[in-house]
Amino acid sequence: MRRPMFFQFVAILCLMLLIFDSKCAFEGAKTALDLCMKTVIPSLFPFFVVSMLLTASLGNMDFKLLCWLADLLSIPQAAAPILVPAFLGGYPVGAKSVADQYRNGIIEKQEAERLLAFCSNAGPSFLFGMVAAYFSDKQVVWQLWIIHILGAVFTAKIYPSPLLNDKKLEKVHHAKPQKELMRSAVTAMGIVCGWIIVFRILITFLKKWLLWLFPQWMQVLAIGILELSNGCCELMQVPDVSLRFVLCSCLLAFGGVCVLLQTCSVTEGLSLRHYLIGKTIQTLFSLVVSAIVSIKPEFLYLFIMVFLMGIPVKGKIRGRNSKLYPV
Repeated sequence: MRRPMFFQFVAILCLMLLIFDSKCAFEGAKTALDLCMKTVIPSLFPFFVVSMLLTASLGNMDFKLLCWLADLLSIPQAAAPILVPAFLGGYPVGAKSVADQYRNGIIEKQEAERLLAFCSNAGPSFLFGMVAAYFSDKQVVWQLWIIHILGAVFTAKIYPSPLLNDKKLEKVHHAKPQKELMRSAVTAMGIVCGWIIVFRILITFLKKWLLWLFPQWMQVLAIGILELSNGCCELMQVPDVSLRFVLCSCLLAFGGVCVLLQTCSVTEGLSLRHYLIGKTIQTLFSLVVSAIVSIKPEFLYLFIMVFLMGIPVKGKIRGRNSKLYPV
């Protein structure tokens, strides 16, 4: 009974705020709609559509590069197409692709939940289309993206993989009609924009009534933890470029509460416990590496070399048609 009462109290409190300070809510919603129309939809919606088409078309095909990456990250070969939207699609395209593969019977629930730990990441369209505007040196954005990818790979390498049995199973692929893929993309995009609007209104209230009490970098961090896009929009409030770099790297790795709720909306039936653990690992990795790189940028090449040296030169971890198991 306590949880419903808590949510009722929060709902009543929010309703009172909307009534007594409707102007603040209006400004927050207006800013969020502008952000969605000018940045979020142009950068994410094409990736929603293309990633769904790609994962659908690649379902029964083998590509050596994807198979090699699947072996490297200890994921089923049948789920290799997930890696494209996972690293290129942006939040929460990778998570949705994992959920789609699970619902189509290509991977089991246990493996899908593990994949959520490192297969949902900020995409290059977001980094180079939005984040780049807050750094005068465009090379910094490449550094942020490399650290972000290394963090995901690091998480995959240390995160335990489910045990497999010896039975080789055939790929099961259920192709959706194109109109169904478009409907899914539009629905997912609407969910993302809806959460961004809600969080922008919340952030507007917090900035007016609470956040102004704290230092600027703490305000940026708090806003970014709540919602990634709005947090990135506030980066210029941090004059120290090195601190801005570290903050941005951590925010990209964590994704924010809004991305968490977006992920929850598109991964119904899957637990997000592994997702949260994976995001925590990626954030800590990004914090350490970005702090070092901000002092000595050359160290980034050292990290890349260490990762390349750590790549196994051994046979396949899983058969090309293998799925996973036991539950």
